[in-house]
Amino acid sequence: MIHLTINDQPIEVPENRTILEACREHGIHIPTLCYHPALEPYGGCRLCIVELKVGQRSRLVASCVYPCEEGLNVYTDSDIVKRSRRMTMELILAGSYNTPELLSLGEELGVKEVRFKLPEENACMLCGLCVRACNEIVGVSAISVIHRGIAKKVSTPFSVTSSRCIGCGTCVLICPTGAFKLENVSGYKPISPADTLTRRGYYFRVGGEIDLRPDFVQDVTTLLTQPMGTESKEEGSRK
Repeated sequence: MIHLTINDQPIEVPENRTILEACREHGIHIPTLCYHPALEPYGGCRLCIVELKVGQRSRLVASCVYPCEEGLNVYTDSDIVKRSRRMTMELILAGSYNTPELLSLGEELGVKEVRFKLPEENACMLCGLCVRACNEIVGVSAISVIHRGIAKKVSTPFSVTSSRCIGCGTCVLICPTGAFKLENVSGYKPISPADTLTRRGYYFRVGGEIDLRPDFVQDVTTLLTQPMGTESKEEGSRK
């Protein structure tokens, strides 16, 4: 077991836990957008920032990827942590549509006004959950992040219809902002396994030769919605 202090409270956690996992296991809330317990930690959104203090020195780290260590002194709601999260959330909102999910999180973090604005708004905030789920859970890698800088976006390879997509809906289920939807497109096989999966935003079409797999859709739905701590990456993999 590892002993550390979080918000001046001593806690004990098993080895191989991240700070985020330790906090959630002990009922300490840390906001996230790019994290999901069924996937490997990514550290992309930076909303899970916490402060580590060693003597008179301190630094900010992403709690989803930082492992618990013996004697760590962690603060999840210090002033510098709150300021960092507000700035990060403001930058996310600057380039995103005013989706209810993001607006609610912005309000929680104290963002009252967005001072920045990108030329083009987008429901996708590039958390990478859809890409990682398609790769790690589904095992087909039908989508990826392409381009760089403000041109970066999620797309199929070469921005053409993906022949690898099996229409499972994993990207729709895991997206935190509703940037995906599955829909019928003339000339293509329907890829929406259920009306409840329809969301606004983008869609990826799948060729008519691909068959839907309702059993797989159910497996993925179960994996992505079960309580934290019960997931199994090995059982969920379909590589």
